[in-house]
Amino acid sequence: MSHRRVNKRTGALIGAGAVAIAAAATLLPHANASGAKDKGDQEVRAYTQRSASRVGTSLAADLGGGGAGWFYDGERRQLVMNVTDESSAERVRAEGAVARVVENSTAELKAVTGTLSDEASVPGTSWSIDPKTNKVSVIADRTVTRGGLAQLTAAAESMDGMVTVKRSAGEFKPFAEGGDAIFGGGSRCSLGFNVTLQGEPAFLTAGHCGNASQTWASDQEGGQPLGTVVESVFPESDFALVKYDDPATDAPSSVDLQNGSQQEITQAAEASVGMQVARSGSTTGTSEGTVTGLNATVNYGNGDIVNGLIQTDVCAEPGDSGGAMFSGDAAVGLTSGGSGDCTSGGETFFQPVTDALSATGAEL
Repeated sequence: MSHRRVNKRTGALIGAGAVAIAAAATLLPHANASGAKDKGDQEVRAYTQRSASRVGTSLAADLGGGGAGWFYDGERRQLVMNVTDESSAERVRAEGAVARVVENSTAELKAVTGTLSDEASVPGTSWSIDPKTNKVSVIADRTVTRGGLAQLTAAAESMDGMVTVKRSAGEFKPFAEGGDAIFGGGSRCSLGFNVTLQGEPAFLTAGHCGNASQTWASDQEGGQPLGTVVESVFPESDFALVKYDDPATDAPSSVDLQNGSQQEITQAAEASVGMQVARSGSTTGTSEGTVTGLNATVNYGNGDIVNGLIQTDVCAEPGDSGGAMFSGDAAVGLTSGGSGDCTSGGETFFQPVTDALSATGAEL
């Protein structure tokens, strides 16, 4: 069993409720659409989320240093690719995507995030690359002091306009209260996605939940034994794999939508900026929103820094921790933490499911 570090602050932990959860939007191949033209006077195609993700990922790899990120414009159904030169723009237009020539390359923006990690790692902050602005977006929560904000601002000003800084009214923290799914060590969490590990049933949840207890029960504290933690990682990442104690457990691949219905999960999907997603939580039910950033770093304080997260505008509250973020029939993320609530809004961060599966060897 692998434990990076038990989170001493974790009290009642919870996650989005579902014995089986999953997601990724049901997407169709892109279809030609007449009308829109880009600067190259070539037809701009209508893309679905899935086709945009496939083509965007492929183009980004082909463009190399000529690419600078991409996002999906759901309103116009367009794949928008940032590029740094005209030859790359022509390659993008040939795929029916929109080419935007921008100033900052992906490599330059990644270098900025590295500098922030070295020079401005302030508790209560997060940062991610925003392809829509072609900048690094930094968020400081309400706990950041005047001195900490000055440190962030100074770092941002030294980076030639490549960084934006804004305040959040909430406080970044792992969502850790309430909920109704699994119990262990005085903590309470929700099951994320059912998976299999070497042919036997298991499930994924948040790592800050997995660190709280080695064993988990269902229904109530001290209830029917459910499973044992095989691997739990928090901080750095935020996922845990729990193996069902009974190898005959029926663990369907579906998401509890908290309204008496379920969403079948058939696959795992990589997130992309602009992707429409939903989150199932035992505290707030099902909420919807959009992916706003990738490879986000969040400093929850007390040394708990988590990297590689998906940033969204989907609301969540304490009790939703460990729960599923999905898009259609595809699993996308596990609820890690964030700020705000489902009244005022805020930012919420998710552990990518694909990374958790890869790290643990589990399968949907």
